[in-house]
Amino acid sequence: MTASLGLGTYRVRAVEQAARTACADGSVWLDTAPNYADAHRLLAAVIADHPRAKVATKTGFFTRAEGEAAAQVGLLTPDEVTVGHNLRPAFARWQTTRSLSALGRADLVFVHNPEHSHLDRADLQGLLREVFVVLEEFASGGEIGGYGLATWSGFQRGTFTVPELLNLAAEAAGSGEHHLRAIQQPVSLVMARPIALALDGRGPLVQARAAGLITFGSAPLHGGELPSLVTPELAGFIRPGASPAAACLLATASCPSLDVVLLSASTAPHWNAAKTTIADPLDPGHLRKVIDVLAQG
Repeated sequence: MTASLGLGTYRVRAVEQAARTACADGSVWLDTAPNYADAHRLLAAVIADHPRAKVATKTGFFTRAEGEAAAQVGLLTPDEVTVGHNLRPAFARWQTTRSLSALGRADLVFVHNPEHSHLDRADLQGLLREVFVVLEEFASGGEIGGYGLATWSGFQRGTFTVPELLNLAAEAAGSGEHHLRAIQQPVSLVMARPIALALDGRGPLVQARAAGLITFGSAPLHGGELPSLVTPELAGFIRPGASPAAACLLATASCPSLDVVLLSASTAPHWNAAKTTIADPLDPGHLRKVIDVLAQG
């Protein structure tokens, strides 16, 4: 089964129009964050017009303006503002409240790249538990549908595991009835280890799916850099006649245990071409051959 297509809004041009194109498909995920330029403001009207759209935002990174606003109310120091990332629970509560006000609603709030805090493993997990407590309060009060963790390198480095996150969520909730609902990590032909592990029935995607979490794959084209790195021969091996961009997206969307692949599609033709590309996924045996070719260099 192929992953569904969701809209990632990082560095997307014409965010509102891109979101309206995606929402025309009905129940689609829109993934954003407070530090994605002006995406929150531009998405608000789209979200209001499309009640079936599912909305994910994040807490952690912030713009300079938001950081200065937090400093004015005593939540951040001037030095912390310059860092651009903070997971202090009081800040997470304040930022999430602002995000909900801007967007109108959120089905998920991801803790954004917690490894950016540069804490040791034990301290970081303690901080995650505290942030989960805050997000449990929002979820228990019906203000958000649930929360998750979006990471760039945390799973790869072993900073945390899915079982550990589930345990932290249970501790935060005070019971097994927690609101941890999703994980997000890069999945691509550059960040291919999640695919290799999933093909072997192992790794974060498989563990999360088994626990009933939604799995999101970010950066399937590695920030737009990947298609230029893929030769026509490799693209043709992945799918005869496919362009490098289409081949890269298809490989990611065919990853076992991946529910949603987030694509920063700025135009309707880009979005529609992506839907067509992933409609016919690679079978696991062929995907494994692709990963093996990459591993051989």
